[in-house]
Amino acid sequence: MTDASAPPDAPQPAGGPGRSRWLAAGGVAVLAGVLGLTLALRAGATPACAAPPRAAGPLAAPAAAPGAAAPPVGGAVHKGKATFYDSKGAGGNCSYPSAPANRLYVALGPSEYAAGAACGGHLDVTGPKGTVRVLVMDQCPECAPGHLDLSREAFARIADPVQGVVSVSYRAVVDPPLPGPLAFRIKEGASRYWFAVLVADHGNPLRAVEVRQGDSGGWRAADRQDYNYWLVESGVGPGPFSIRVTDVYGHRVTAGGVRLTPGQVQRGTVRMYGGATAGGGRPATRSASPRPSASPSPRATSPRPSPSAAPASAGPSAPDTPVVPLAAEAPAAGCRN
Repeated sequence: MTDASAPPDAPQPAGGPGRSRWLAAGGVAVLAGVLGLTLALRAGATPACAAPPRAAGPLAAPAAAPGAAAPPVGGAVHKGKATFYDSKGAGGNCSYPSAPANRLYVALGPSEYAAGAACGGHLDVTGPKGTVRVLVMDQCPECAPGHLDLSREAFARIADPVQGVVSVSYRAVVDPPLPGPLAFRIKEGASRYWFAVLVADHGNPLRAVEVRQGDSGGWRAADRQDYNYWLVESGVGPGPFSIRVTDVYGHRVTAGGVRLTPGQVQRGTVRMYGGATAGGGRPATRSASPRPSASPSPRATSPRPSPSAAPASAGPSAPDTPVVPLAAEAPAAGCRN
């Protein structure tokens, strides 16, 4: 059978100009391949886009990516508007046992509440009549970025409540005065197999909470829940525990002797910062340790557990300071999700 596309008697070039052109083209291709390999090897040895090494510098609060949920930090001034509401004495989505005694608190929209990352921080809010300092205690699910839902008492400090809505400026307060040492509250339902703790009176927003059984061994990172408890899903053991707390500015303290007593507030002897301790311990150290957080939940469905002021002992290398249990509080409704 013959191939219709090529006559059987077609001459095959065995040399001459056609072959010379083929050899020349082949030589060029080989040369290009060698050059390409050389360039590739050089590029691999010295990447053109290699990032320069980071220079060491002072620790600062982490910058959030544009559009990412993050609490106000660092003292930068923001513009927005304020309304007001009444928590009716409840402690809000941050799971505090009650509103602060001075009734000066604020609920933030999801982008600034940041799945509980803003809980326990403070804002200075300025309106037509003046400035008020408020505790971040709650989430306002319907509030856009820059919309602050203040308590009625806080709103009355900066504007006439008859106005209902006013333009404001606000900023995070860095290292506000602390009401006392750190406080810890183990959540109802916790056991050696499921651990959740609420930390209070830390002044600045928190970055990380770590737990370990006793005063030695490895630290277990707790995951922040949007209702402001820190969870170790598989538990940490029967206790007592050491708890290491780090805020967004790098202040770090450790408290030891936290007992597995759900629903009870326990106090230590060290403040989150400032160097003052009730038991003569060493001041807090600075260290960064970012931790992820969960997603926000509406105020209407927020659990209402209960914490209060409490301290902890100094930095990671300091001996753990035992905490002192307070009287148990009445259990509050809550969920473990």
